[in-house]
Amino acid sequence: MDLSLTFRSPSPFLLPKSKPSTLSIPLISLKPSPHRLTVAAAAGNMKMIEGVSDELNSIASQNLDYAAARRRVRSAFIPVHQQLDHLLFKMAPTGVRTEEWIERNSKGLEIFFRRWMPEPGVKIKGVVCFCHGYGDTCTFFFEGIARFIAASGYGVYAIDHPGFGLSEGLHGYIYSFDELADNVIEQYAKIKERPEVRGLPCFILGQSMGGAVTLKVHFKDPHGWDGIILVAPMCKMM
Repeated sequence: MDLSLTFRSPSPFLLPKSKPSTLSIPLISLKPSPHRLTVAAAAGNMKMIEGVSDELNSIASQNLDYAAARRRVRSAFIPVHQQLDHLLFKMAPTGVRTEEWIERNSKGLEIFFRRWMPEPGVKIKGVVCFCHGYGDTCTFFFEGIARFIAASGYGVYAIDHPGFGLSEGLHGYIYSFDELADNVIEQYAKIKERPEVRGLPCFILGQSMGGAVTLKVHFKDPHGWDGIILVAPMCKMM
């Protein structure tokens, strides 16, 4: 069986590689440009979020191109997130231990990590590492899912891909799908060596675009995982 990856349609977000000097211009230039003005105008025309204050709407309407702004929004909306009327959050198990931190990857980008662990005294069965989808983050809906998995006796670890969620990088921009997969391999290799999970079975869970990333990771590192879990992966088998 041919397990090569093919995408359903060409994606405007998976842009071809260009010369490094060309790529660096929009990422480091501080001068105004028509593109930046368009993005800012679009942010200013966002619809109001019902049920939250004008202050929170103002925070949510800022330009989210860069991680600092995305982190401010996430911090401001944590109380709202915790009160969402959704099954994943209302029925999430209690007693799960959580931790989050930021580390720089080999490219110099700050990568956001979050983990969920079973209650103290519960023997950890294995490790589940998560790859989120396009436009997503590991700090929203996966929060509820991770708590259920952790309550079942697994250590759950997740990262935000570069350019997504609370990790550094231009929002939603994927320079190289190979580099995206390489970053997953690099970060989760460090997780596997943490004292609390070293030597345990390790599984990688990918959802949507994260499912395609997970398969790419498996092709690059076929012996790196004890199993893979795919949820609506962004690929098809030929």
